[in-house]
Amino acid sequence: MDETAPRKGTVTARAIERIKAMIAEGLLEPGQRLPTERELAAQSGISRSSMREAIRALTALGVLEARHGSGIYVTRLEAGDLLETFGVVADLSRGTRTVELLEVRRVLESAATALAAARITPERLAEVERHLLAMDATDDPEELLAHDLAFHREIVAAAGNETMAAILEGLSSRTFRDRVRRGHHDKGAFDHTRREHAAIHRALAARDPEAARAAAAAHVGAVEEWLRARLAE
Repeated sequence: MDETAPRKGTVTARAIERIKAMIAEGLLEPGQRLPTERELAAQSGISRSSMREAIRALTALGVLEARHGSGIYVTRLEAGDLLETFGVVADLSRGTRTVELLEVRRVLESAATALAAARITPERLAEVERHLLAMDATDDPEELLAHDLAFHREIVAAAGNETMAAILEGLSSRTFRDRVRRGHHDKGAFDHTRREHAAIHRALAARDPEAARAAAAAHVGAVEEWLRARLAE
């Protein structure tokens, strides 16, 4: 075997970078049809097989989409689609990696909640309050947690940052099971979480970003501390 020959994976990586560069430089716009494999290979000096693998990889990542009978197109490049794989990574994490993800969520959620305190509309604040009242009105763990997730989604949406919202969606869906376990194993956990949510709502209603940041950090931090204690047992 020729040791100087480029490895196939390396060539495919070059093909991926070439297509990404074309998008980043505006040579390919969202919704635009990709040139054919043959054309891309000729332009880049890369084999058609490697270009084909690159297109498949970018399709799996949500950067490109195949339209039957039409060709390959650049997607709308929405943050939620591009960061979907982030949620998969979060879902497969266990143990200390889950704690690390909660640390990330604590930082981002507190920042999003602070932004929301400055930007939230009366209509969205009313939705946040509706989910808070629904949490207060039920002792069913699944129902309470469904409103818990919706409560946070409304707040993150109010922050107005789609990329942050996409990342937090992945982190929140992963920690859903951990919050369920916390509710089942720790007496009074749901009472604590109701109080924590109420503190977040008060800060939002007061349009106080720093109070909102602190309340959100305390809320996610409580889950983080619980999980650390469980892992230490």
